[in-house]
Amino acid sequence: MTGVKHARGINAKNVKPCPLFGALCVYMVERLTKNNTKKMKKLMMLMAALTFTMVMNAQDAPKIAEGQDAPEFTLPGLDGKTLKLSDLRGKYVVLDFWGSWCANCIKGFPEMAVYYEKYKDKMEILGVDCNDTEARWKAAVEKHKMPWKQIRQSKEGDQVTVMYGVKAFPTKVIINPEGKIAKVVVGEDPAFYTILDELLAQ
Repeated sequence: MTGVKHARGINAKNVKPCPLFGALCVYMVERLTKNNTKKMKKLMMLMAALTFTMVMNAQDAPKIAEGQDAPEFTLPGLDGKTLKLSDLRGKYVVLDFWGSWCANCIKGFPEMAVYYEKYKDKMEILGVDCNDTEARWKAAVEKHKMPWKQIRQSKEGDQVTVMYGVKAFPTKVIINPEGKIAKVVVGEDPAFYTILDELLAQ
C-alpha cells in the first residue's frame, strides 16, 4: 500500500506535470477521511493508489515533438513478418495507435479508409495495435476491413506506445518522408484530415 501512503501526502500543487491528476488525488484522499463505509474506503484507497501510479508514470513518460526524428522500431505484422518503420521511408507515414476495445478508434476507421485510398501513393498508414490479444487484433482488422498495414506490440511490453508517449486512444502520429515527426493528433479529431490535406494535396 505504498501508493496510498504517498497519496495521503499529495496536494494539487506538488503534482505540477499533471494538475488534473493531482486534484483528483486530493479529492480521493479527502473522501477517504469523510466516508465511513468500509467498502467505499477500500475502493477509494485503491483508486488513490492507482492515480498516484498514473501520476508517476506521466512524469517519467518520454516526450516527442514535431521536427524530431521518429523513434525506430521493428514489430510483427499480420503475416508474422517483421516490419521496420524505416522500411516506409520516402512516404508520409501515419502511426495509428488503436485497439479493438476503443470505440473512438473504430468510429474513425471509415474516414481513414477514404483518406487511405485518396493518398495511398504518397502515404502509408501503419496501425499499431494496443492491449489486444493476437486473436482479437486479427479479428478486428478483418471485421473493420482495414486495408492498411498493421503491427502488434507484445502484451508484456508496449514498447512503441511508450517510445511515442501515447496516453490516449486513438493517437495518430504523422511522420514526414524524411522520418521526422510532422504532427501528433490525440483523439478522433476531424482536424487530422485537414492536416493530411494540407500536407499531401500538393
